[in-house]
Amino acid sequence: MFAKIRKRDGRELPFDETKITDAIFRSAKAVGGEDRQTAMELTLEVLKMLKKQYNGHIFGVEEVQDMVEKVLIESGHARTAKAYILYRHQRTRLRDSKSDLMDAVEEILEETNRENANVSNSPSAKMLQIASAASKKYYLTRLIPEEISQAHARGDVHIHDLDFYGKTLTCIQIPLGRLLQEGFNTGHGHIRPPKRPTSATALAAIILQSSQNDMHGGQSFAFFDRDIAPFVEDATDHETYQAMEALIYNLNSMHSRAGAQVPFSSLNLGTETSEAARRVTRNLLLAYEAGLGRGENPIFPNIIFKLKEGINLNPEDPNYDLFQLAMKVSAKRLNPTFSFMDSSFNKEYGDQVGYMGCRTRVMANRKGPAVTDGRGNLSFTTINLPRIAIKAERNLEKFYRLLDETFDLTCRQLYHRYKVQAKLKVRDMPFVMGQGLYLDSQSLQPNDTIAEVIKHGTLAPGFIGLAEALVALTGQHHGQSEEAQALGLEIISYLRRKAEEASEQYDLNYTLLATPAESVSGRFAKIDRKEFGIIPGVTDKAYYTNSFHVPVGYPIDTFAKISLEGPYHKYCNAGHISYIEMASPPLHNPQAMEAIIKHMKASDMGYAAINFPVDYCISCSVTGVINQDSCPRCESQEIRRVRRITGYLSTVDRFNDAKVAELNDRTVHSGFDPRG
Repeated sequence: MFAKIRKRDGRELPFDETKITDAIFRSAKAVGGEDRQTAMELTLEVLKMLKKQYNGHIFGVEEVQDMVEKVLIESGHARTAKAYILYRHQRTRLRDSKSDLMDAVEEILEETNRENANVSNSPSAKMLQIASAASKKYYLTRLIPEEISQAHARGDVHIHDLDFYGKTLTCIQIPLGRLLQEGFNTGHGHIRPPKRPTSATALAAIILQSSQNDMHGGQSFAFFDRDIAPFVEDATDHETYQAMEALIYNLNSMHSRAGAQVPFSSLNLGTETSEAARRVTRNLLLAYEAGLGRGENPIFPNIIFKLKEGINLNPEDPNYDLFQLAMKVSAKRLNPTFSFMDSSFNKEYGDQVGYMGCRTRVMANRKGPAVTDGRGNLSFTTINLPRIAIKAERNLEKFYRLLDETFDLTCRQLYHRYKVQAKLKVRDMPFVMGQGLYLDSQSLQPNDTIAEVIKHGTLAPGFIGLAEALVALTGQHHGQSEEAQALGLEIISYLRRKAEEASEQYDLNYTLLATPAESVSGRFAKIDRKEFGIIPGVTDKAYYTNSFHVPVGYPIDTFAKISLEGPYHKYCNAGHISYIEMASPPLHNPQAMEAIIKHMKASDMGYAAINFPVDYCISCSVTGVINQDSCPRCESQEIRRVRRITGYLSTVDRFNDAKVAELNDRTVHSGFDPRG
C-alpha cells in the first residue's frame, strides 16, 4: 500500500507494516493481551486512515505513531493505548539521551569537561569523561525515578557525581594508623607494615591513591600526626623532613582514576603533643612551605590544622609554636586551612573531628559510634535556593511550601541512591571495603553486600545561593541588611530541622551540607536565567554564590564577613567553610593573621581559610602576585596561577567558565593590610 516512510533523521526507507502490528501487539501483551489477530486488524485500520489523510504522500514515523494512538483509543482499546503511549515516551527518552550523549562526546573530544578542576586534558581524562557522560545518561533515563530525573534536568536540584550514582560512595576518613600497623593489600599481594618514616609516607600516598580508585570524592586522614608518629620516634628531623617532602611530591604527581587526576587528599593534624607527633607536623609544614622542585605551590595535600584551647591556640599551650608555623606556611602557600575543635558543635567530641578540603564533616552517628575514622559521606544533592525564591514571588509562605517539596524530593532521591549503593558488594570496592577501611567492613567477605556497613555514612542534602535567594525574597542579601541576615539564618536552621526529620523518617544519618558548588554554581544560574530572564542581584551573573557565603564581589570588612557567616556553620553539620580574600600573601603581618583566625573561632566557625593570589612563572621561577599576562622578569606568558576553589587548590586554567567569572568578581575584604 505504501512504498516509503520518512525516518526521524530525514532518510526515506521502505515501509514495513509489520512494525505497526508488532508495536500494537507488544503494547497489548504489556496489559495481558495475547491476540495477534486483533493487532493485525487494528493495523489495517491504521493503514486505511493513513491512506485517507496522506493520499499517496510520504509521511513520517511520528505521524504513524499518532495514528496508532488514535485508532487504539477510538476502537476501545484504552489500556493498550496507554501502554503504547508509555512505550513511545520511553523510546523518545532513550533516543534523546543517545543524541545528547553523542553531542557530549563530540564536545569532550575537543576539550575535557571542566566540571572538576582536578581533571586534566589528557587522553585518559577524555576517555573518563566520555564514560562519565554515558553513565549519566543511563542513570537519568533508566534507573532514577522520572520525577527525580526531571527535577535534576529542570535545575530544581543537582545530583552530584551522577556518573557514579550506582557504582560507589563519595568520600572517607581513612584509618591510616591501623592500615600502617597491620599492613594491607592493593590487589597484588600483601604490603607489610613500614619501619621508617619514608616508607610510612610512601604507603600513605598509596593508600590515598588506592582508596580514591574505589570512590568518587575525597580521601582524608583525620589524625595524620598521631598515625605517622610511631614511625618517626627514633628518626631525625632530616629523615622526617625527607619523608614529608616525598609525600607531597607523590600526592602532586601520583595519578588515580584511570590516570585522570591526582587524589583529592586531606591531612588533619596539630593537636597531638608527643614529640614524635610534633616532629611529623613540623616537618610536613616545612616541606609544604618549601614547595615543589622549583618552588611551585603544591596543590595537594590539603592540610587542615586543628585548633584547640589548651593545646595550640595560646602562647602557654604546648603546640602554640606549631600554630605559629602553620600560619607562616599558610601565609605563603594558602595551606594549611584551619578547623576549630572548640566550636559549639565540635566541642563535645574533643579534638576528634576531622574535615576534608571540600569541607565535608562526618561525626554524629545514629547507627553506631560517633567517630571520624572509617566513615564518610555516601552522596549529596544540592537544592537550588534562588529558583525556589524566584518562584515564590516574595511570598514567604509560598517559599517555604516550595522548599518543603524540593527538600522532601531530595531526601527521597538520596534514599533511592542509598538503596542502590547498599546492593554493591565488597568486591565492587575491593580496597575500601575489602581492606576494612570502612567502619565494620573488616568482617565482610568479597560477595557480601555493603548494606550493613554504609549505614554509618551520611546522606547530605545541600544548598546553594542563599544570597541570591534573599535578594529575590527581600531585595537585599545578608551582607546588606540585618533583616536579610535574620531570614537567612531562619531558612538554613529550617533546613537543618528538615534534615533531622529525614533522619528520623528514614533512620539514617541525614545531614545538611553547605555545598561545595563547582560546576553547579554555573549550571543553576544558566538554567534560571533562561527561564526567568535577568533579575538584578539574582540571575545577572554567570554563577550563584556558594552556600551561605556573602557574595564574593560585595565590599565588606574582613571581621564583619566572618561575623556574618559564622552563625551558619552550626546548622551545616555535613560540612561548611568560610573564606576571606586578601590582595597578596600576608607574609609580613602574622599578628593580624592570628587575630583573624581567632575571630573565626570566636564567631563559632568550624572550618575556614584565607585566600590570596599565588602566581608562579614556569620559565624563571618568579613567585608572587603577577597582575599582568607576562612575567615581569623574563616576559614569559607561562604563568601558573593557583587559587582556591570549593575548598581545594587548583590552577586557574582548570576552572570552568562560571568559576572564572566568580574569581574575577572576588573583591579584597577590607580592614587588613597583609604588609603589616
